[in-house]
Amino acid sequence: MRNLLKNPIWRNIELGHSIPDNEHAVSVALPTWNDVINYEEKNPKCMELLRSIYPRFGLNPLVKRLCEKVKKESHLNDQSVWPYPDESIAIKAKKYCDKNTSVESSYIERRHNLFFLITKESASKYAKSFWQHTGLGISSRAAAIELGCEDCPSKSLANESYQKIKDRISNFTKSSYNDVHLTSSGMSALYTSLEIIYKLFPDRPTLQIGFPYVDVLKLPMHIFHGAKLVTEENCKDIELEIKKINPAALIIELPSNPMLKCVNIKKISEIANKIKIPVIVDDTIGSNININSLEHADIVFTSLTKIFSGSGDILAGSLILNPKSRWIDQFRNTLNEINLPKLSDSDIVSLEKVSRDVKQRVFDQNNACLELKKRLETHKEIKNIFHPEDCPNFNSILTSDGGYGCLLSFELKGGLEKAKKFYDYLQISKGPSLGTKFTLVCPYVLLAHYDELDWAESFGIPSHLIRVSVGLEDKDHLWRTFSEALNNF
Repeated sequence: MRNLLKNPIWRNIELGHSIPDNEHAVSVALPTWNDVINYEEKNPKCMELLRSIYPRFGLNPLVKRLCEKVKKESHLNDQSVWPYPDESIAIKAKKYCDKNTSVESSYIERRHNLFFLITKESASKYAKSFWQHTGLGISSRAAAIELGCEDCPSKSLANESYQKIKDRISNFTKSSYNDVHLTSSGMSALYTSLEIIYKLFPDRPTLQIGFPYVDVLKLPMHIFHGAKLVTEENCKDIELEIKKINPAALIIELPSNPMLKCVNIKKISEIANKIKIPVIVDDTIGSNININSLEHADIVFTSLTKIFSGSGDILAGSLILNPKSRWIDQFRNTLNEINLPKLSDSDIVSLEKVSRDVKQRVFDQNNACLELKKRLETHKEIKNIFHPEDCPNFNSILTSDGGYGCLLSFELKGGLEKAKKFYDYLQISKGPSLGTKFTLVCPYVLLAHYDELDWAESFGIPSHLIRVSVGLEDKDHLWRTFSEALNNF
């Protein structure tokens, strides 16, 4: 496998290469600004070159190959195929399609251990939306096993690995082992959190406080009962706003992506507790090694795909129930009634191996990111830099030995044109996702909000923002690489 710490994927001719260099990669190389635009515009030449794609935004090549096999064997020429790990999840996907089209527009077919939602054209866009927002589809490793490309690990190894991962997370969060649950992705962890919430508080929208990651807002908005959004900056009285909306739950990201701001979670948690509204926190970027997220939430969900894995080739998530929550008994009972979207055995074994060094890796990346931030903010070409060190609210929830994470964003003085030149010249792996052991750079706002750039701008988030997930490269070498790109104007 290509060593991306020493040999990053950044050259023009590497458009579409998997990042990392294997079939399970969750990122894809977009070496130039125009590549990003062409990717968002679904330019055919660009799309044909993609060897991987973020697994919720499209079909991983192995999953796609499995779907094509099913289509060919069942003569499904004009239909789409969406594989799910069990029947109950496939039924949920079908119900969502039925709600928007008709019962006749889709059906479920079982093959071996998997269930395939087959959709006609009228239902396919809804099937794709469900696939993207929920993260409930099968993983590339499950597809590889179904295709006969990989062997399934033994059940005893999978169970042992499962216990080790749960132990690891419960130790970091000082939570009960039995209240830690592994899921098939970060978004399926949120999906499950909302299923729990809606058993208790049906038919009410959620309220997201702080600028959202695209699907954290759109999952409750499109799949459940709607979602409202406020930020502390545009809301004079947050308690009044919460009471007015009367949401089923508050959803908060610690910190926000890509501006890396943290809401006043302590204050909001106190308000929510007083008026009896549960708080769901996403601590993917902050990392539960760095921040006390569970202390201020009823439910915490995390994308283990990112920092916990560090490898960039495993889709996984976790959901943690706070034993001190006033609803803990109802949460536990409801979770027992819900079919948890489980992580496949192969993904469990892989995740256990790559996460063994997660604590040391997080500390090392905290330091590396902070050092790059200090160097960037003194450079004459930098207009603004965004990093959790500058957020008092983030500092207030740090663990005793916690740091600021691996992520920073910045804006160049020359605006869009300078951002394009910098990005195109930069000799670092360039593509979506974060938390990998190797540094990964992208124009995040274009990738996450391409069809709503004016909306993002209304929150003070410029489309030419550069986001950096800092890895474990030699710090001086990393700075030289950035400074060369910054000095290339």
